[in-house]
Amino acid sequence: MDKNYLLLTPGPLTTSATVKQAMLKDWCTWDEEYNVGIVQKIRSELCQLASTSDQFTATLMQGSGTASVEAALGTFINKNATVLVINNGAYGARIKQIAEYLSINLIALDYSETHYPDISQIKNTLENHPHITHIVMVHCETTTGMLNPLEEVAALAKEFNKVMILDAMSSFGGIPIDMHKLHIDVLISSSNKCIQGVPGFGFVISKKSLIAQCKGNARSLSLDLFDQWETMEKHNGKWRFTSPTHVVRAFDQALTELHDEGGVAARHKRYTANQSLLVSGMKELGFTPLLPQQLHSPIITTFLSPEAEHYDFKRFYLTLKSLGYVIYPGKVSDSDCFRIGNIGEVYQSDIEGLLQAISEAKDW
Repeated sequence: MDKNYLLLTPGPLTTSATVKQAMLKDWCTWDEEYNVGIVQKIRSELCQLASTSDQFTATLMQGSGTASVEAALGTFINKNATVLVINNGAYGARIKQIAEYLSINLIALDYSETHYPDISQIKNTLENHPHITHIVMVHCETTTGMLNPLEEVAALAKEFNKVMILDAMSSFGGIPIDMHKLHIDVLISSSNKCIQGVPGFGFVISKKSLIAQCKGNARSLSLDLFDQWETMEKHNGKWRFTSPTHVVRAFDQALTELHDEGGVAARHKRYTANQSLLVSGMKELGFTPLLPQQLHSPIITTFLSPEAEHYDFKRFYLTLKSLGYVIYPGKVSDSDCFRIGNIGEVYQSDIEGLLQAISEAKDW
């Protein structure tokens, strides 16, 4: 139970010792030392990561990343609006499920998990359904590791004057995104992804002018993003309900380490190098990626399971874990596969160690 291992997943992920150490102090949620010195600082730094424009604001929300997705959908999409959901994986499907729970008017373009969204079909849908008010898409669909066409879809949102909501859960902080240049109105992510913090809260970066119009839209008290934003604005970073203080402090440290590494561009370069080394090494070991390379993100890669009589994923997984590496089971409905993430405190030497461990664990 106490043995350390490297988490090669899309989050939670392996964090630095200094991020872990940041959680060793207790904090009072009424103190300015916490609310102004940490929470407000985080909100400001998130906006700076998202754009050089000053038109954005960040709201932190307790819970998993999905809680922030639900808070954003329930707050920005009122009962008279209609949302277009572009769905090509488990997390696009989850957005649809949230919309159905919240009784949001919904039009969905459903693709298989290995299908790249069709831009011409999206454009035709917007032309044929002018009552659509919002577009929602997952940026990096970690079901497969596919990076969806953000620039093209955001351009359509601008052309047709729709609100663009981006689930950037597993990409923000690891892939450069400029919300202003791309015309993204709302971006959602989480503390335990590419910024390399620990699980416990998500955040929503949005245009100030947009969230200011959202009073009364929320279908839930605890997930009322407008009320959370307004409270943080009026009370210098105060949360409405209990703040996950230790997680927030760890995230503050993680932001410092992102800056020290050279920012998002440098982290993107490291992740991309990790993924390239992983794929080339896995191919040498006889594994085949599920997707063509041009569709891969630098976040996580899906590999087809070996077509061998004695291959068993659970045994493979446990053997790798005993060697110090944890990978992820597959989530594609029509393919037997597994996934390996390379974000977090993971470097070239770690990928090399993983590949050596996989070569030893191939007992089939």
